[in-house]
Amino acid sequence: MNNSTPSPLVQIREVTKKFGGVTAVDRVSLDILRGELFAILGSSGCGKTTLLRLLAGFEEPTSGRILIDGADMTDVPPYERPVNLMFQSYALFPHMTVAQNVAYGLKKEHVPADKIRERVAEMLALVKLEALAGRKPEKLSGGEKQRVALARALVKRPKLLLLDEPLAALDKKLRQHTQFELTNLQYQLGTTFVVVTHDQSEAMTLASRIAVMAEGRIAQVGTPGQVYEFPANRYVASFVGNINLFDGRVTAAGNGQLSVKCESLESELSALSDGAMVPGSAVCIAVRPEKITISRQAPEAKDRNVVKGTVWDLAYFGDQSLYRVRLKSGAELQVSAQNLRRSEKMTVEWDEEVFLSWEIASTVLLQS
Repeated sequence: MNNSTPSPLVQIREVTKKFGGVTAVDRVSLDILRGELFAILGSSGCGKTTLLRLLAGFEEPTSGRILIDGADMTDVPPYERPVNLMFQSYALFPHMTVAQNVAYGLKKEHVPADKIRERVAEMLALVKLEALAGRKPEKLSGGEKQRVALARALVKRPKLLLLDEPLAALDKKLRQHTQFELTNLQYQLGTTFVVVTHDQSEAMTLASRIAVMAEGRIAQVGTPGQVYEFPANRYVASFVGNINLFDGRVTAAGNGQLSVKCESLESELSALSDGAMVPGSAVCIAVRPEKITISRQAPEAKDRNVVKGTVWDLAYFGDQSLYRVRLKSGAELQVSAQNLRRSEKMTVEWDEEVFLSWEIASTVLLQS
């Protein structure tokens, strides 16, 4: 029988890592599929770098097991694992040329010289650095150093490549460009990449799947679309992208919808029902700023949630404008509006009374 779903290359089973009395990784179980670009996303101190070091073999788990390609790697030292790690600092040897840096790992393994030349040339062509083979790191730009480090990590043909904040040292425009380069390179090679990052947009752009970590545990695993549009809990909703969050209580259920009373919004809102919440349930109402429409006139559509407030603050970013709208209760909502027309004027201005509306399906309900 043909199974189109790739098998797991990495299997993390109930892994815990403690440093003294501090639990850095807490009973983590995770499958990373063969050939995917997987991101581990979280804030500083959440345990993501410790998990990466456990995969690389630089740390030993306090309990649990790590399997790579079906083999138990829990007690296997780093140099015997089919894994390579690209450091955040790139760690290039300053006295070596680009070609010598890329060849270093192969020389340490006593690969024949002709094979080294062949594989280094292959890697430099892949990362488009053939013309810089004789240059030393001090003569390279940040993006070029990043590609040298990547070529050096890949030249040994690991089954698994670990990347620790790989784009953190690059400026914004170069980082955006390199994200696509990295994704295309991973696709060409088919090597399994695991990227650790604190940058939500980077994880969303790079990865086919994301694991969001919080306090040493996995809060949610899913595609970028699943994590963004269907967050598993309040933490994921607030960490991944901007979102408006308000507490409420379910007042009625029927016909596939729920009615939710939200005191801070001074309104009863509608949301789609998944059957898990019943009248009386405490919930958290979540709606993304870009899902909200801002207007001077009340919307005519009946299948939308509507609240009324005053523009308290605004910011113009060229491609979009961000509004903060304050309701009579004092609650504030953020609204992100795409600037589709070329105009010097904002859609609405400071202190204007406005209506905010969004589709019922855009209301996310999370258990409070």
